[in-house]
Amino acid sequence: MDFMTALDIGASGLKAQRATLNVISMNMANIRTTKTLEGGPYQRKSVSFESSPVYSPFDEAMNEQLNRDLHGVKVLGVTADQRPFKQVYEPHHPDANELGYVYYPDINVVEEMTYMMNATRGYEANVQTIESVKQMFNKALQIGV
Repeated sequence: MDFMTALDIGASGLKAQRATLNVISMNMANIRTTKTLEGGPYQRKSVSFESSPVYSPFDEAMNEQLNRDLHGVKVLGVTADQRPFKQVYEPHHPDANELGYVYYPDINVVEEMTYMMNATRGYEANVQTIESVKQMFNKALQIGV
């Protein structure tokens, strides 16, 4: 594996974790949203990942001969959670139904913060990987001088 491939793998991890952090912050911002453009309460969202090759088709053909199969990660998509909404009795709320209940998204702050900490740690690990590759590259340049 060359230095650029290692950087590509680290960069793919950074993009994936950034997308996760964006979705988590969107969930946290909409924790009390009872009406969206679609008409109902906000639905919690999550990010799906998949393994993604980091090589071009030519590189893949060459690496098949070397029996190397390196992958990064890419965001497959953002999906809406199918949890049922929380019903809260608030008869004076403008979005209350005829029985006085308001539907809120089922978003748990502690759960979201845990996911945020996990994504932050993943982001930091990818940053450290990129920093290590840069240090190795600089050391290799010093050897050649």
